[in-house]
Amino acid sequence: MKRKQARELLMQLLFQMNIHNDYGREIIKRFKDNYHFEEQNDYFDTTLEAALRHMQEINSSIEKSTEHWKIERISKVELAVIQLAVAEIFYITEIPQSVSINEAVELSKKFAGDESGKFVNGILGSIVRNKDKDS
Repeated sequence: MKRKQARELLMQLLFQMNIHNDYGREIIKRFKDNYHFEEQNDYFDTTLEAALRHMQEINSSIEKSTEHWKIERISKVELAVIQLAVAEIFYITEIPQSVSINEAVELSKKFAGDESGKFVNGILGSIVRNKDKDS
């Protein structure tokens, strides 16, 4: 499995967690039992752990970067894509920010449509600009 595939699966898990409002170990176990993670297991586990540990900060960052939008208004697919990208941008430093953004845009286009890519790109661009200002 390539990183791109692991990222897609991780986004799908975050989507499921958001839909069910369940971020526990059992949903992770059930999900991982259905997929084979030998090659990208470290990336998957590390990124998932970062996303779950910092979900409040990630969601706060997303909400600050959406002008006049509450996070609840963002589709669950787009939200999962953005959460994954923000987790990578903030907490997985070996992945360049541009790669995280590009992969997020591609994921959003694949799962939510072409227009979604523009929306996701705009939010992530704002998050990166704000992160760079705060650094």
